[in-house]
Amino acid sequence: MMSPADLPQTIPLFPLPGALLLPRSRLPLHIFEPRYLAMLDDALKTSHRLIGMVQPREVPGKSDKRLHAIGCAGRVTQFSETEDGRYMITLSGISRYRVTREVSGFSPYLKADISWEGFEGDLGGVEKDRSFDRPRFLDLLSRYFEALSLSTDWDSLKDAEDELLINSLSMLCPFEPEEKQALLEAPSLGTRRETLVTLIEFALRGGTTEEILQ
Repeated sequence: MMSPADLPQTIPLFPLPGALLLPRSRLPLHIFEPRYLAMLDDALKTSHRLIGMVQPREVPGKSDKRLHAIGCAGRVTQFSETEDGRYMITLSGISRYRVTREVSGFSPYLKADISWEGFEGDLGGVEKDRSFDRPRFLDLLSRYFEALSLSTDWDSLKDAEDELLINSLSMLCPFEPEEKQALLEAPSLGTRRETLVTLIEFALRGGTTEEILQ
């Protein structure tokens, strides 16, 4: 567990559409582009070993993409190198952050000054969802998985803690990047669960994500 004093004010950014990292969750990544190999090498030299996951966003009327303001920083907790120089790593989610300024420099990857303010709860203990109706949720999830021909270990889902269950599904379900961003920005576990339910119900009705997020 990291404390606020351990958190740096500038971190490297890894923009990756659809890749969602949440506090106290784990995200496996395959690193092979030269700029991100350099980013990983530099991150491993620091005491915090943090990398900021962030999603690109499209700007209406423009061909280039910008970054969402809110991302989640993860600490490199596992890594292995392949014979051809690629890395398989695991990021353990530490805290969400807000980008305040992108930092220009000589590095081949993005860096940003960030603020941790407003996300102090991410550094705390496991969050509970007091209003969670697990049987009803699992019934909805079963219909969703059946519709998408997905499989899972239902016994593990029934026994999983609220946070582990909700966050794992938020990260693993095949939602669109903007939907993933909505799950990331949810202010509480209960709100994230409500957003997750909305996305699943809408998918079962064959709706579009634009109607959800407006």
